[in-house]
Amino acid sequence: MPTRRSRRGRCQHWRTRRWLVGRVSVSGECGESYQRFLLRGTGVQRSRWQPGSWRGLTVDQRPPWPDQDELAEASLRLRGLPGLTAAGEAAALRARLAEVAAGREFILQGGDCAEPLGVEGVIAARARHGALHELADRLRTWLGVPVVRIGRLAGQYGKPRSAPTEVVDGRELPSYRGDIVNGAEPTEAARRPDPQRLLRAYDSAAAVVAELRRLPGPDRLWTSHEALVLEYEQALTRRDPETGTWTLRSTHFPWLGERTRRTDGAHVEFLSGLANPIGAKVGPTATPDELLRLCERLDPGREPGRLTLITRMGAGAVAEVLPPLAAAVRAAGHPVVWMCDPMHGNTIRASSGVKTRLVGDIVFELARFTEVLLELGEWPGGVHLEIGDHDITECLGAGGATEPSQLLKAYRTLCDPRLSVPQAHQVLTEIQQLLAAPAPVTA
Repeated sequence: MPTRRSRRGRCQHWRTRRWLVGRVSVSGECGESYQRFLLRGTGVQRSRWQPGSWRGLTVDQRPPWPDQDELAEASLRLRGLPGLTAAGEAAALRARLAEVAAGREFILQGGDCAEPLGVEGVIAARARHGALHELADRLRTWLGVPVVRIGRLAGQYGKPRSAPTEVVDGRELPSYRGDIVNGAEPTEAARRPDPQRLLRAYDSAAAVVAELRRLPGPDRLWTSHEALVLEYEQALTRRDPETGTWTLRSTHFPWLGERTRRTDGAHVEFLSGLANPIGAKVGPTATPDELLRLCERLDPGREPGRLTLITRMGAGAVAEVLPPLAAAVRAAGHPVVWMCDPMHGNTIRASSGVKTRLVGDIVFELARFTEVLLELGEWPGGVHLEIGDHDITECLGAGGATEPSQLLKAYRTLCDPRLSVPQAHQVLTEIQQLLAAPAPVTA
């Protein structure tokens, strides 16, 4: 009789991973127990760690704040404000990510490269909410597994930069570092780092969180951002008086960037003591030894759901760089979630002068990421995309702009180019073809 594989296609073997099967079950009553375990504290909570333990270490990408007293005053005011998320919510997300690590769920993380502050940010969040649920619903139908929906929302106000200055219209200016630090307008005054923007960022994030809670949806939409400006993050870290654990209450899911993941640096030190699930970007220069040191710093207890590794290799590097990294992490026993960011390694400068990305490169990197992990017996657990409105023209191909000159028609990003929603659908179709397609009929 002809036979076909199940809807999960080539991914059915994830359930047989010897080092993970039976380690943790996080559904039903077991899921509630696992969340209580996370709230009680885990191996990642070091006895001497404090939210300010990062001070005195190297702070990569630190803005050149001109007035340290004003910065301290803004941080003090933040410490007196309510957290934007709850410790129980962060624990619930860790439980969901443990399911992803076991190959039973999938992650869609997406949103703006850099969020704007104020009303504009709330309007954008409303649009991203709808787009992410639309995309996640399609993924769930294709893959046959629940999809964890995480937005680059309510805090993605800081941006790492490759240089401290940039040339705009022939003038050299301080680089735009995101609305939490300075303004995007090409003037000396706007580009001056302003500590008061930390408070404006909090107000904007609170408004976005309130909007997200108000909007209906088929599943919870979690918040995330790169934990870049440590003065802001430290001020919004809270200790649970019953468990003694520390939770970052500015977001559910903070991540480390490629430029801030040095194991002896301030950002790794700060995130290492939090009870939140943590992400870390991993670029093409990472070595197995470096990655294992990072995993040991962030996931010493080898706890499912704790650490997500977000690769951003570039289309030309992923097939060569990823296999030894994934093999080393698996051999060391870290039950990480593997997620692909096919955006940041594929940025180019168009002839029109603006940054762009080729959708073909994005699809190629995602496909190679998926194939590499499948061959290694690992679950390709998620995708991380920068997504804008339906009509933007910031990336080339897949129904969008076809020529560099067409990019300027609706190029509205504050920093890096984003996919339009139709382009994002085209990218996710690759996941459908690789993970959900049934195997050929065999006799």
